[in-house]
Order: sequence, then structure tokens, then C-alpha cells
Amino acid sequence: MEAVAKLRNHPTSPRKMRLLADEIRGLQVEKALALLEHHPQHSSTPLHKLLWSAVKNWEAKNEGKSAADASLVVKTVFVDGGRTLKRMRPAPQGRGYRVRKRSNHVTIIVDTKVAEPAKAKKVYKGKPKSTEAKTN
Repeated sequence: MEAVAKLRNHPTSPRKMRLLADEIRGLQVEKALALLEHHPQHSSTPLHKLLWSAVKNWEAKNEGKSAADASLVVKTVFVDGGRTLKRMRPAPQGRGYRVRKRSNHVTIIVDTKVAEPAKAKKVYKGKPKSTEAKTN
């Protein structure tokens, strides 16, 4: 059973937040929390809190189970662009440059790790191709 946590309108560029999201995608929750806690990037703090919230949401859905015993995995993380505030900055010769202050929306889905079944090998059932050159 999966749990979701969302962060809306965080005032950081989506590009900067995606760099962190790519690092924790697919990791176990304990490793992802440790990585975010000690990461030097500014966006790691709200992402750490969001991941912790997703873990607590999972525990609330699954009463009587702890997240440490369930071996939770960060199943999905995606970052979408939020609203953009447009501001003006003074520029030379009386002009004004537009400054775009971007924000983002982050969604984290946490789920238990499921053992994948072994994949069967593909068997080719067609005619074997001849290596001889055809003559006309």
C-alpha cells in the first residue's frame, strides 16, 4: 500500500529541485532521509520534511506497522513547475529586465518493496535467417 505527500508552491526553481529528486528516486527511505539530511543543497531541507511526511502518511494508513520493518522505498518522485512571479530589475539606459521567480510542486510516493518475479528469456519462434546471399 502506497502513501503520497505533496509540497505545493515551494519558492525554488524546479530544475534545482529535480537534481535532488533524481538522487533519491528508487532508494530505500532510510538511505534517502540520510542523504537529504546531510546534503549541502538548500532544497534538501523541504524535501527531507516531505519524505518524512510521506513515511508518516504510510504509517497512518497501515496501523500497527512501522516503516522501519516494512523496508519502504521511494517509488516515485516528480517535480512540476509552479507559479512564476514576474518582477522588474533596472537595466541600463532606462530599460527594465524581467526577473522570473520560479516555484515548484513536488510529489513523493512511498511504497513497500515488492520482490519482482524472475523474467523468462525470450524465445524466437520465427524462421531462421539464411546467411547465404540470394542470387537473381
